[in-house]
Amino acid sequence: MVIEKLEPSQHHKGRWLVWFEDGSLQRVGEGDVVGLGLYTGKELTDEEADALIAAGERSRMMDKAAELLALRPLSRKELLDKLTELPRKPHRRKADQPEEETPPDPETIQRQREALRQSAASVADRLEELGLINDRSYAVTVAQHYAGKGYGPRKIRDEMYRRGVPREYWDEAIEALQEQQQEHEESKVFELARQKLRGQEPSRENLKKVSDFLLRRGFGWEEISEALDRLRTHEEEFDP
Repeated sequence: MVIEKLEPSQHHKGRWLVWFEDGSLQRVGEGDVVGLGLYTGKELTDEEADALIAAGERSRMMDKAAELLALRPLSRKELLDKLTELPRKPHRRKADQPEEETPPDPETIQRQREALRQSAASVADRLEELGLINDRSYAVTVAQHYAGKGYGPRKIRDEMYRRGVPREYWDEAIEALQEQQQEHEESKVFELARQKLRGQEPSRENLKKVSDFLLRRGFGWEEISEALDRLRTHEEEFDP
């Protein structure tokens, strides 16, 4: 296999086009050109040809992964599954269509899957290094998304399982979510208390009115006590 022409892509920065004497084309990354020592006129050994094909597959997968991640965040498992999808079985041939080739046997399909999986794993490793996929932060994203829809921890764990998020990140993400919700709730109680006070002096009588108001709104005493403490400090800091 001889390289007929080697040129940079006009459409993708860092991509190179490798043309062979039989007219076939392989797209590889700039690093692959350097790493494999490619140049016009080079005759590749079988091992070099295999390495070049593998490099081209990684480059194709990297492009596909970038397109997928541009649509929405994915877990590593979700990305691997999408990158290793084999073409669906062809539709039933019509009478006027030419006979199709014999489908590959199960062993061939398994080898194809394994080769795809290895290339996809290499791509996923690189994307993890770049911080473009991160299962820990993705777990937090999933937790926030479903909490925003009104779902509790059980549903959130079900979704993390379905999306392939490693179990070691489940509790961490849910605990972080609960802390955020608690902070939000505390801020909400404080704002209600501040609005009820309406700039009046935080006297015992006025704070009692605020406390009764928050109790009627269904807040617990611990939340109310913290809000009143913050209210006293807030009014003291901004008292002219």
